[in-house]
Formats: sequence, C-alpha cells, structure tokens
Amino acid sequence: SVVMKKIFNFFSKKPVIIVELVILGLIIIYLSIYFFLYFNLNINGKSKINLSYKETYKEEGATLKLFGLDFSNRIVTKGKVKNGKVGNYKITYSYSFLIFNIKKERKVNIVDKKAPIITLSGENKINMCPASVYEEEGYTAYDEYDGDLTDKIKKTELDDEIIYEVSDSSNNKEKVHRKIIREDNEAPSITLKGSSTTYIRYGNSYNEYGYEVKDNCDLEPKVEISGNVDVSTEGTYTLTYTATDLSGNVTTLERKVVVYVDNRVGLVYLTFDDGPSSSGTTESILNILSEEGVKATFFVTGYGPDYLIKREYDDGHKIALHTYSHEYSIVYSSVDNYYNDLSEISDRVYNITGQRPNIIRFPGGSNNTVSNKYSYGIMDTLTKSVTEKGYKYFDWNVSAQDAGGCSTSECVYNGIVNYLSKDRVNVVLMHDTKWHTANALRDVITYCKQNGFIFDVLSESTYQVKFK
Repeated sequence: SVVMKKIFNFFSKKPVIIVELVILGLIIIYLSIYFFLYFNLNINGKSKINLSYKETYKEEGATLKLFGLDFSNRIVTKGKVKNGKVGNYKITYSYSFLIFNIKKERKVNIVDKKAPIITLSGENKINMCPASVYEEEGYTAYDEYDGDLTDKIKKTELDDEIIYEVSDSSNNKEKVHRKIIREDNEAPSITLKGSSTTYIRYGNSYNEYGYEVKDNCDLEPKVEISGNVDVSTEGTYTLTYTATDLSGNVTTLERKVVVYVDNRVGLVYLTFDDGPSSSGTTESILNILSEEGVKATFFVTGYGPDYLIKREYDDGHKIALHTYSHEYSIVYSSVDNYYNDLSEISDRVYNITGQRPNIIRFPGGSNNTVSNKYSYGIMDTLTKSVTEKGYKYFDWNVSAQDAGGCSTSECVYNGIVNYLSKDRVNVVLMHDTKWHTANALRDVITYCKQNGFIFDVLSESTYQVKFK
C-alpha cells in the first residue's frame, strides 16, 4: 500500500507527462502500422522505367500481402502512359485502411534519343571558282519522331565550309558540313574559227578567222596569238593561240597556215552532184573512171544505195558533201535547217566511210537566188559561217549543163570541152544521175588527156573556185 500511494502521488503531481506519454505511444503505434503497410505495398517490376517512344509500356500493377492475406485487389491505380508520346509519366498505387493512406509511385519516361538526319542536295564537297558565291543547292532535315524539321535548320556560312545544324524536340542535335574549296584548276578552252589547217594561195592575203575562248571562272581570259604568216614565201606557218585565266591556267592551240604556189595550170576537177543514183548511172560513171584511171569528186546526197558511196571511197575518189534532202524549201528555210541537213549527210558518209568530209557544195551554188524565197539573204550568212566552221565550199567554172539545157551526150561534151582552159584551174560541174552525162564522160576524158590536161580531186589545198 505504501508503494501504490507513492505511485499515485507521482502521477497526481505530473498530469502533463502522462498526456505526453500517451500521445507518444499513439504516434509510435501509427508510424509502426504505416510503415508496416508501406513496406508491404510492393510495385511489380521496376519503379523507374525508361522506354523509347517506339516501345510499348505494359502496366504490371502492385501487390499488398499482410499476415498471409492478399489485399492487392484493394489497391487503387491512377495515371496513364501514352505509348509513342515522349514525356514523363507517373503511375500512383494507393491503399487506404482506417486513417491510413499508403501511396507509392512508378516513374515512366518515354524518350527519343535518336538525332534527326540532315540530307544535303548536291555534293558535300564543292569546288568553286575563287571569286564566286556559292548558291545553295538545297537541304532537308527529317526526324523519325518530329517529322520534317527543314525549317528548323540553322545554317552558318564560312569561307571554307557551310555548317547545317538542327535539334529535335528532345534536344537531340545533328550537324553536317559542306566543304567549300575555292580554287581553279581548269584551263580555258579555245575553239578556232575556221579550219585548224588553212591554205592560202601564194600572194593572197591571210585573214585571221579568230577564235572563241571560254573559261569556267573568268569571263574574258587573256589570249595571245604568236607566230606570223608570210604570204610571199611558200611554206607552212604555225600560229599559236595561248589563253591564260586569272589563276594562271594555260591552254595553247595551233593553226597551220599553208602558203602554196599552184603552178599546175590546166588542172581539171571532175565533180558530180546529186548522187549516188540507183538507176545505174553512178555505177556506169565509176566503171569509166576506173577504166580510164581518173579520180573525181562526188558531192553526195541522202539518196541512192550506201554501197555506191562505199565504192566511190574505196576506188580512191573524193567524197564531199552536197545535201541530204536536196529540198530547197528545207535546206534554205533557216540557218539551223541548213546545218541540220548538212549534219545528216555528214553522218551518212561517216557511217559508210568512217570519215567526215569538210569539202561541201551548196545546192544551186553559193550565189543562188532561189534561197531568198525561203530566207532572204541566207547565202550571205552561210558562205561566211561555213568557213568559220571549218568547211571549204566549191562552186564551178565549167558546167556540163546536164541538169538543164543539155539532154544529149553531144551537148554535154561540147559544154565541157569548149570551156576548159589551160590558164586556170577547171572545176567541172556534172551530175551522176544523168545518162547523157555518163555517155559523154569517156569522150571528155579522152579529150583532156589528148590536150594535156591533168586530173585531180578537190582538197583543202585546191584553189577555191567560188561565186561569192
């Protein structure tokens, strides 16, 4: 009883301590139960998950087991992960019991770690002229998550490179460089107007045909012409054209100028237009020329069989260009049409012989007026431009009149022999499409041989018989 009295006296004197001890006990009990429940609430799988936006999140849930009993079905799950959508997500798992509310969180991060791709149009390495300005060839940027990011590209232009940079919404960065090399290693190009080998008869003047020069960087490269031509002395002279650009690149080209003395008076050039003919006239003429040992010049067209042109070539005759269509309305309708037609007949001869002749004859001659009906004044242009392009055209100073005026072999014969002269070069116009010409040919050749004339074929060194 004495002990009980002492205990009673102790508590009766200190009521505050009693209250505090009770509260402390209650807190300890609460915390013990809370943590007991907290540590038994378990998240299935990982509490922190990082996934690519291409991956799919699968909810695994949480469990709560106490004293062998499963209370998992009383867990409340809140939050949702949007598959394919970059972001930071939280899934909350909570359990409530009396005054206790236990929560745990799962963090799910959907991420994009792949950088965009920048694609440059053109080359990644550009060679440019030193003073030129680069013109952008184009570029694109594409991100698998964000799509087209072309308009987000930041471009930085430096002297030796252009830098392209872009970032996507997840701050993945991409950088591409386009190298700029500013140097000129390409030499100018020179094209000679006229032929690279020019023939001048002794005593005539030399007229420079000129040249065309181009350079990839310079608008007007410097060109110097060295060498000289002495038209008073027979020989071969060399003119050298030297083009130099601003970077010191050099191109040289040569033209040979042959000054010749044509002492072979009484020379006869038998020339035949409009063939070959499939009627037998061309073949008959070739047979006569072969039997007489005479060479001639054939100005061929797009008509007749290929094998006759091949025979002319194989027999040692000169193949020259006349026209492919021989239609004045086509040939003379424009300068372009003339050269298109000339190109066609050149291609035909090349395919047959492997050679591209530069000896030509205009349909109707260089002074024909019928061309004015289709393009007025076109002959003035053509006679100049064919020379600049390296062709040499021939008219005639003796005509057989076999295409008009003469219809018999006797007429053809007289029309030729009566106009031959030993004081000049004789270019005889005939047509290997006419039988009266074929029938007169042997007699013409016999006359020339008996009277000391010499036969030859036209070439670049032949004195140019022309009307204009």
